Amino acid sequence: MTSFRGGSGRPPDVIVSDPGMVRRAVGAAAIGNATEWFDFGVYSYLAATIGKVFYPTASEGVQLIAAFTTFAAAFLVRPLGGLFFGPLGDRIGRQRVLALTMLLMAGGTVAIGLLPTYAAVGAVAPVLLLLARMVQGFSTGGEYGGATTFVAEYAPDRRRGFLCSWLEFGTLCGYIAGALLVSGLTVTLSPEQMLGWGWRVPFLVAGPLGVVGLYLRLRLEDTPAFRTEAHPFRRAGGAERGLRSQLRETVLVQWRPLLLCLGLVMVFNVDNYLLTAYLPTYLSSVLGYQETHGLLVVLVAMASMLLAVNAVGRLSDRVGRRPVLVSGCIASVLVPLPAFWLLQRGTVTGVLIGTLLLAAALVHFSGAAPAALPALFPTRVRYGALAIGFNVSVSLFGGTTPLVAQSLVEATGSRYLPAVPMMLAGVVGLVAVLAMRESAGRPLPDALPSVAAGAQPGPPGPGGPAADGSTAPHGPC
Repeated sequence: MTSFRGGSGRPPDVIVSDPGMVRRAVGAAAIGNATEWFDFGVYSYLAATIGKVFYPTASEGVQLIAAFTTFAAAFLVRPLGGLFFGPLGDRIGRQRVLALTMLLMAGGTVAIGLLPTYAAVGAVAPVLLLLARMVQGFSTGGEYGGATTFVAEYAPDRRRGFLCSWLEFGTLCGYIAGALLVSGLTVTLSPEQMLGWGWRVPFLVAGPLGVVGLYLRLRLEDTPAFRTEAHPFRRAGGAERGLRSQLRETVLVQWRPLLLCLGLVMVFNVDNYLLTAYLPTYLSSVLGYQETHGLLVVLVAMASMLLAVNAVGRLSDRVGRRPVLVSGCIASVLVPLPAFWLLQRGTVTGVLIGTLLLAAALVHFSGAAPAALPALFPTRVRYGALAIGFNVSVSLFGGTTPLVAQSLVEATGSRYLPAVPMMLAGVVGLVAVLAMRESAGRPLPDALPSVAAGAQPGPPGPGGPAADGSTAPHGPC
């Protein structure tokens, strides 16, 4: 179990984390990300099929836009989910809320696999699809902010970047698993079988994943930071006043870190959804590659990120979050146009290199952002502020990226314009990162220093305090 260290008769001044408990916490949080992105991978790779199943009367281009519109609609309710689950997690605890979001998220995905088609019930089918996606979006609104908060508050200060990067490792595993399953079905089933029943199978697989994730989360105790926080928002007999006070501090008092969160999440998620949600469709429907060709190329890029993401997280512990994130923002500005030029060369090598360039820009954020984002906020409002800021940014910029990219191509005929959202997001992200304080090696705001069991205080991280809480002089970051 996690223990607390302090002098005799004094409150604890250091959190000592049990390595086994930390590993279980990381695993329980990562499987939620895996389940969420398993669904995203499945939906993205099945976008053309979903368009045919639920919007069969439209043209192929309109079917894709309709499928991506339904995909994007779920993101409209994510801020509502963040507004509900985030403050709730600051009141009753991270662990219980994450168990609930896991249950709802898996349930929404399974529901899609059970929906009737347009051929069976007409226009009711796309309405039901939209409702199921909105359930997913609402539950997901409390998932990522809670998962990053959970792992960040369990992790020792000097390993937070590495341990939080396992969340994105789970994301990539979920996406790759969904993509492999869809690819396997596409290869082994005929087009008629895919339209008839094959598209349902990947969504139904989310049920067992959700059961495993729920079991793991229910077996954990809450984070040390939450258990040592005074939690003024949980006063007995003052629930209404406490809620108003909590929302005021979460949104109004934290306005500056919320803006920084919005900017960093914007570049992170525009890069993410351009590569994972839009590129498979761009390769097949816009450039005319075989569908399996486009799916497998993006899958290779995801696998390369899987090999690199933990190394990037560890690097952010050594050199700092800001240098890694600045590098990612610069890459987001410089990489897209050459990448989309390579994609259009008509060669396997060009497509592969172009896709890997986009993945290289994204992995900077996958490795460093999960540790940087929770460090923007104090413990008492961390879950709520991060959930709200993250989901507002994802809703406005991330989830709409495939729709915007495809609409730009449809409206202008230019195959380069999908690069523009990524380049603009890189500029915004760079401004946000340069305004952030370095957080590597430091305790989270208003939290006790955290060390691993058996660890001895060592030299401070970049610009941060040592494990005993003393603060080192700030460097150029």
